[in-house]
Amino acid sequence: MLAELFKEMEQSIIDGDEDLSTEFAKKAVTLKIHPLEAITNGFMVGVTYIGDQFGRGEAFLPELVMAGEAMKAAIAVLEPELLKLGESREMLGRVVLATVEGDIHEIGKTLVGTMLSASGFEVFDLGVDQPADKIIGKALEVNANLIGMSALLTTTMVRQREVIEELDKESLRPRIKVMVGGAPITKDWVNKIKADGYSEDAIGAVKIAKQLVDRADA
Repeated sequence: MLAELFKEMEQSIIDGDEDLSTEFAKKAVTLKIHPLEAITNGFMVGVTYIGDQFGRGEAFLPELVMAGEAMKAAIAVLEPELLKLGESREMLGRVVLATVEGDIHEIGKTLVGTMLSASGFEVFDLGVDQPADKIIGKALEVNANLIGMSALLTTTMVRQREVIEELDKESLRPRIKVMVGGAPITKDWVNKIKADGYSEDAIGAVKIAKQLVDRADA
């Protein structure tokens, strides 16, 4: 029954059906399924599938946007449950998230933000198409430990490097660590721009964020 529900959650995201994703999220709450389990084993599988299809040119922007809206609808139901579970936990750190300038890719970044929040981080999500000065300005304003930047297009990847170069110029590293992600991002690119960490998915991003914060405290 659980496997079947997870499959239905996945399909609701692939179909971009907000009503169904909301219904299945509510069902998960009723059945007392851990919100992270519902996100990871159900809804996120659908997000990953649509993201992969989009990357291969087999899905298009409207489908990506609809999947994102369906995911947001599910998260709106599950987030209060996550907060209930996380009330007594100590905050691990502050993270500023953004999709870089010229890029409107949002699904992956939003999901990373949700997972980081659920794991005990305070997250400030600036949204999409954000220039370097706004990202760095927000990080300074909230005294962030981490900046997480997403890029889906090969043409906007360079914006990640611009932010890192600007941080170096202002002598803000290594105080502020930088994580990067997005479909075209590779380990070679991460090394080239001297980012502190990178992950291919939201679960991995949480692990990297925890490691970077631990390293900063050491």
